[in-house]
Amino acid sequence: MTRLSNLHILLALAIVAIWGSNFVVIKLAIAHLPPLFFACLRFTLVFFPLCLFLKRPAVPLSNLAGYGLLIGVGQFGLVFLALKGQISPGITSLVLQLQVFVTIGYSVIKGNEKLRAYQYVALGMAVLGLALIAYSGGGSATPLGLAMIIGAAFSWGFANVVSRAAGKIDMLAYVVWAAVFAVPPLLALSLVFEGWQADLQGLQQADAFSWAALVWQSVANTMFGYGAWAWLLARYPSASVAPMALLVPIFGMSTSAIVLGEPMEPWKLAATALVLGGLALNLLWPRLTHLR
Repeated sequence: MTRLSNLHILLALAIVAIWGSNFVVIKLAIAHLPPLFFACLRFTLVFFPLCLFLKRPAVPLSNLAGYGLLIGVGQFGLVFLALKGQISPGITSLVLQLQVFVTIGYSVIKGNEKLRAYQYVALGMAVLGLALIAYSGGGSATPLGLAMIIGAAFSWGFANVVSRAAGKIDMLAYVVWAAVFAVPPLLALSLVFEGWQADLQGLQQADAFSWAALVWQSVANTMFGYGAWAWLLARYPSASVAPMALLVPIFGMSTSAIVLGEPMEPWKLAATALVLGGLALNLLWPRLTHLR
């Protein structure tokens, strides 16, 4: 298996650090901007101006729309809402990784794959970690917040299925052009549930950090993150790149602890070990057994 060079390891670490710390950035930004309206602005900036430079991928509009709705409304819409007092950024970064099992579950239901013994163990570990969060969450995760992030993980998992159906394409262009389909429903939901007065007030109260967070969401998290990740996947086997994504919750929880003072109680560390252990087992076991 081809290993990443030292320089490309640093690049992968930069990407997962951005993705992990992104939840703290969201948490701080929605202090001034309503969550759904902030999500609408995020995807607007993802689409424009890059749409002027990236050609629309040759995939059906229904595929682009499905991905845009699942990622924009289903995943980030729910994440932004949940981070408004319902769940901590650290726990959010961890629970979202359940999208891996959603993707696997869909493949099993469709009959394309069969669960193996190690996958049952991996899923069991993740479920135990989730149950521990639900039982001990307290101020770190309300039942509603946990349910919303699980819903976001399901949306992300189904979005993965939709993007796979698109075939081998320019992933950055795909994300950019799919983003336009997220903007109208997010704006409509914001107007209905948050109100135009709250949106206008948010624009008036937004400080320099709010606008910097918006740029960070669009440029660093999406344009650089997705673009550089796709660049690595095009040059190395996915088995060399994909395990780096396991570090996203580590960066997410550590950033939340440092910046927001999120406590790292024993139960939270145990839940993290269970969920990440399950993810690592599912991802690495086939490769480790193949090497024997």
